[in-house]
Amino acid sequence: MGKTDTMIHLSDIHSLTDFQRDAKTHLKQLKKSGRPSVLTVNGKAAVVIQDAAAYQSMLDLLDRAEAIAGIQRGLDSLHREEGEPASSVFDRIQAKHRITAP
Repeated sequence: MGKTDTMIHLSDIHSLTDFQRDAKTHLKQLKKSGRPSVLTVNGKAAVVIQDAAAYQSMLDLLDRAEAIAGIQRGLDSLHREEGEPASSVFDRIQAKHRITAP
């Protein structure tokens, strides 16, 4: 999607019948604009159609957003947890493995 405007415009709303009559032109417009179109049945929104490249771009953005949210949750949980001083960790490791400090 990138910089493409992804909002649905009035010009992107068509009846299913109109789409079926001139599918080739509608598909060219989808590819050119990168925006989805809403197809209506009896005047009500029924289906949203989108160019495959624009759809893949949207999925990629969703993956990135989910990754960022996961990282943020991880960072938030780190900030909430109490830490242990490194010297205590090293002492415990040395005792467990019977290592003598130099």
